[in-house]
Amino acid sequence: MNRRSVRVSRLLTVLALVAGLLAGTAPWAAAADKPTVSLSKSQAGTGGSITVKGTDWRPNTLLMMLVCGQSSPERGVIGGTNACANSDGRAVTTDGKGAFSKALPVAEPPKPCPCVVHVATVTGEKAQKDAEFQVAGHPVKPLPKSSGTGQLSMVADTRLEGSSGLLTWFGAPPSRSFTFTVGNVGSNPVKNPVFQVGSSHGVFAPQWEDQQWRGTIKPGQKARIKLPVELSAGAHGDYLVSLKYGGKVLAEQPWGVGRPWGVTLFWILLCVVVPAAVFRIGMAIVDRVRPRDRRPRAKGSRPASGGRTVRLPKVRMPQQKPKRPAPAEPPTTPTSASAQTTTTLPWFTPDTGPERTEAGQLSAPHENSPTTKGNT
Repeated sequence: MNRRSVRVSRLLTVLALVAGLLAGTAPWAAAADKPTVSLSKSQAGTGGSITVKGTDWRPNTLLMMLVCGQSSPERGVIGGTNACANSDGRAVTTDGKGAFSKALPVAEPPKPCPCVVHVATVTGEKAQKDAEFQVAGHPVKPLPKSSGTGQLSMVADTRLEGSSGLLTWFGAPPSRSFTFTVGNVGSNPVKNPVFQVGSSHGVFAPQWEDQQWRGTIKPGQKARIKLPVELSAGAHGDYLVSLKYGGKVLAEQPWGVGRPWGVTLFWILLCVVVPAAVFRIGMAIVDRVRPRDRRPRAKGSRPASGGRTVRLPKVRMPQQKPKRPAPAEPPTTPTSASAQTTTTLPWFTPDTGPERTEAGQLSAPHENSPTTKGNT
């Protein structure tokens, strides 16, 4: 082979690879779009286990494996995760090449078979794959008929409408309306389609709930649909609301739910009011049962604690000094009239003093008596 033919072959190979990348048919692109799941057994009884292997998943991705009833690989899990044995599920993380291998215990799902082993991503971009499986001894019922051969696709304008009320602040279940627009891209009308609405919190898988919309969507027509979404009482944090139809997730919408602070305020007030009320009741009981003093009290006195009268001591001011009692005067003894001395004023003489009458009264001086004056 000459050099020219080698160059042509190499050029054709490069062109084929480029065309495959543009068309999405490159081997690694196909592997990334189509993950696979294989089982070690196609049938097993309750209490046993099977080995689930997968390839071509996203590297280092957390997956959830469940045994689900009322499902098929073509139509998916019709009843949602409510039709799966959630308590016996297992989580597994893919390696750097997107492969995994994990043992899964066999358990009876809440819905009858046909059953599948459902593998879906927990975080990141949504991807899922179902493998047909038969639970030995579990009842089998045919799948419900599809509502039509039409195909619905999400058009645009997906949002959560509504707001929280006052009761939500006190722990009532938050509720919203999942509003979206779908179009019928099939050749037949779709009558009363059944959608699945699920809400997930953190790394947990969505809890799907079937909701039927009443109406008919003709081929080529669009319809504006509103479906109610309600969380559990006291829910708060970051939630993700998902919409599924025909086993495929059509839309997802984040929902941030605030914390119900009214419940916290209620418990704080309860912790304050109840001890205060108990204390008041206890003090009232103690006041009723304690013994009281039955002795009569003086008028105007007030009983103190225990029924006793408390008298405060007299307080003396520091600037006041106690008064000393005056010395007792010695008793006077009667003496004779001669021993007593009479003190006279300087301008009176003993002869010119007022005379006493027999009755003991003083008499005015005589007119002829000389007037005595003091020293001039």
